[in-house]
Amino acid sequence: MKILLVEDDPALGKAIAERLRKEGFAVDLAVNGEDGSHLGASEIYDAAILDLGLPKQDGISVLREWRKLKRTLPVLVLTARDDWTSKVEGFKAGADDYLVKPVRIEELIMRLRALGRRSAGQVTTLIECGSLSFDSQLGAFSLDGLPLKLTALELRVLSCLILRKGVIVRREDLFERVYESEGGADSNSLEVIVGRLRRKIGAKRIETSRGLGYRLVCDDK
Repeated sequence: MKILLVEDDPALGKAIAERLRKEGFAVDLAVNGEDGSHLGASEIYDAAILDLGLPKQDGISVLREWRKLKRTLPVLVLTARDDWTSKVEGFKAGADDYLVKPVRIEELIMRLRALGRRSAGQVTTLIECGSLSFDSQLGAFSLDGLPLKLTALELRVLSCLILRKGVIVRREDLFERVYESEGGADSNSLEVIVGRLRRKIGAKRIETSRGLGYRLVCDDK
């Protein structure tokens, strides 16, 4: 999953971003509402974490702008405002979830994964594709019942594919969801990651649709 984190507290933003990256997320960090509004309107994300008390532009107006532009990315509001009025205002503006600081990072991660799963149309936490399984709550894969060891980038790619199993995922969409905006990745690196995944889960499991993208095949035969 690729996450947009809009948080003006430098220490908190850095801590959340670092932990999310360790859990296999790609993270773009914006430190004010103006930058967050622009990124959310112009880039592809699987979900956003949005503070409300932001400099330059407050979180509620950012969220309203995204929804006015028909941006459907799930938004989790993370704020120190714990009063009922702020919560109602957040949900009316288009928030999908609401957490009050301080929060356990484990809960934040679980809620993000739940948002991503629902956004992809998956209703259960365990997603199976033949003998390949993905526990979307823990962010862990297994193959034939055994844990599958993956790098962070491999986890991002395979997560995108299994959440849309059986469907061609356009190469551009996959690239956008795997790499951070300033990651400096070149276009050939995606093929390298797919090649490594094929060696780990079986070459026939990831089908290339020439000129379009990749499809995760769930037939083990």
